[in-house]
Amino acid sequence: MRRTISGTLRLLLRASTTGLIFSGLTLSHVANAQTAQDDFDSCKAGLQQRAVEGGVSEPIAQQVFSKIKYQPRVIELDRSQPEFVQTFPGYFSKRVNDWRINKGRELAAKHKELLADLTKKYGIPAHYLLAFWGLETNFGGYKGKMPVLDSLATLACDPRRSTFFSKELITAVKLLEAQSLDQERMVGSWAGAMGHTQFMPSAYAAYAVDGDNDGQINLWDSEADALTSAANFLAQLGWQPGFRWGREVMLPESFDYRLLGYSNRKSVTEWNDMGVTKAKGDALGESDIASYLVMPAGHEGPTFLAYPNFRVIMRWNNSEFYAIAVGRLADRIAGDGKMIASLPDLPAYSRNHIIALQQSLNARGIDVGGADGILGPATREGIRQFQLSQDMVADGFPSLSVMEALGVTITPNS
Repeated sequence: MRRTISGTLRLLLRASTTGLIFSGLTLSHVANAQTAQDDFDSCKAGLQQRAVEGGVSEPIAQQVFSKIKYQPRVIELDRSQPEFVQTFPGYFSKRVNDWRINKGRELAAKHKELLADLTKKYGIPAHYLLAFWGLETNFGGYKGKMPVLDSLATLACDPRRSTFFSKELITAVKLLEAQSLDQERMVGSWAGAMGHTQFMPSAYAAYAVDGDNDGQINLWDSEADALTSAANFLAQLGWQPGFRWGREVMLPESFDYRLLGYSNRKSVTEWNDMGVTKAKGDALGESDIASYLVMPAGHEGPTFLAYPNFRVIMRWNNSEFYAIAVGRLADRIAGDGKMIASLPDLPAYSRNHIIALQQSLNARGIDVGGADGILGPATREGIRQFQLSQDMVADGFPSLSVMEALGVTITPNS
């Protein structure tokens, strides 16, 4: 059972008076715990006053803030960094799977009329709304378990991102009052994302819609509200009706891999003229739509031609892996087949592997910035420069051959 800070304080004080040694903790831990609790209580009082000044009624503010508790686990999660670097094959295979595809098709039938209305009103095809829903919460199967207001208050009282989370907390309390939400049922992610579609409070306030016309917007309990809100959100983010997210493509043998990435946008017609085809070899055809090439797993894996709606997906979640997963899950729900290219079998690189790679590149005069273990654009460009110098395929991907050439040893437990 998880104890509160004040509960732990009382327990430790009782232990100290009887001469017990309790898990190696000392009175300094007791003092630190009490100081943290006092600081949180003071911060919470200030946030309560800000909520009232922002328009929340005094009784509601008192009622809500009296129940808010400090959540140390939220700070742990905010500070934690993954030990291993996520690879596209690992990410994709866990998200675009048979269960989500079949469940998405089942829910497409269940919500057929609603989804048709949303497509007509907002221009968002049903299979995309279902894909977002599936990736965010397994179609509502897991919406998170953390008390949203506790999480937001804990982060608001932490100096790292206090301004952002203070605004989110005040917005969440306003939503609770305006929509008559139940504080106990307002659960979500550790960072405060809520409901079927995992909206932060600011997105909830700006884009959520009463889809079932019951006079309340409830993204936890109303699937109609959640789907309508997702459609409105995507439309406001700039979704272009009538266009795909992108598609899997095949590159010509002579392709210059320096043309990968968002900075090298070209029309579909231009890519077609350069020999880029659909995945099965059919011509791309002619179109003025701007697009760019994404190669998430190196030249041995799939390549995608990303259209403007791909960037809209990334405004929901700023990750190319996520955007590809949404696009491909939507395709599969709509009846498309599996990808043509296979996913390469890649090792699980640890952050230390990427740090060693970055250090090796820097040592060779290829500046990738600080060795932080993050495989960002600067590191990918550095890898590409190294590959060019070694007459390798310059796809900017840290393949095993690149790691070996840079002297980075990959072992199962390193």
